[in-house]
Amino acid sequence: MARKPEEEYDYLFKVVLVGDSGVGKSNLLSRFTRNEFCLESKSTIGVEFATRTLQVEGRTVKAQIWDTAGQERYRAITSAYYRGALGALLVYDVTKPTTFDNVNRWLKELRDHADANIVIMLIGNKTDLKHLQAVATEDAQSFADKEGLSFIETSALEATNVEKAFQTILSEIYRIISKKTLSSNEPAPAALAGGQTIVVGGASETAAKKPCCSSS
Repeated sequence: MARKPEEEYDYLFKVVLVGDSGVGKSNLLSRFTRNEFCLESKSTIGVEFATRTLQVEGRTVKAQIWDTAGQERYRAITSAYYRGALGALLVYDVTKPTTFDNVNRWLKELRDHADANIVIMLIGNKTDLKHLQAVATEDAQSFADKEGLSFIETSALEATNVEKAFQTILSEIYRIISKKTLSSNEPAPAALAGGQTIVVGGASETAAKKPCCSSS
């Protein structure tokens, strides 16, 4: 059976990456969408997004992953950034406790600006630096349990659990959308099914694709 072209999909799910600057959000994005990792990646300026089409629960889903810089000066874009997002990956650096301490603030911002039903996953990134790990896995798991978040540790550098993290959140979004559709006996909202793309702030997929250092 021939694979569907990239343009054909059943659902479009917008997922946002949030967290302090330098925690590895852009490399999680590039690892998932292009299987690339850039050792010398600079701070993201403004907003960019990339997409990847994949199978989720037997349906073709186009994941539109949005990335923004964590610096305070970009906070003005939050309302547009979060609009229409069905999922959020809340990322901290396992070697930097301050980035974990700030997770509370990012979570509050998500709950203030995003949809009330947004699916949130806590991600402890940079597990390849295990000898420098300063945030205990147990502490992060405990926080996630308390706040009702899913939790996973990843390494964008080594491609550890990156695929699993995205697959998990996309599957959870799909289950929620499916339940809503079944309970209302109506087709999925136009913004989620049938190929309507949500574009916020004029970003383009082409603009999001930048050359990177490695594709290994």
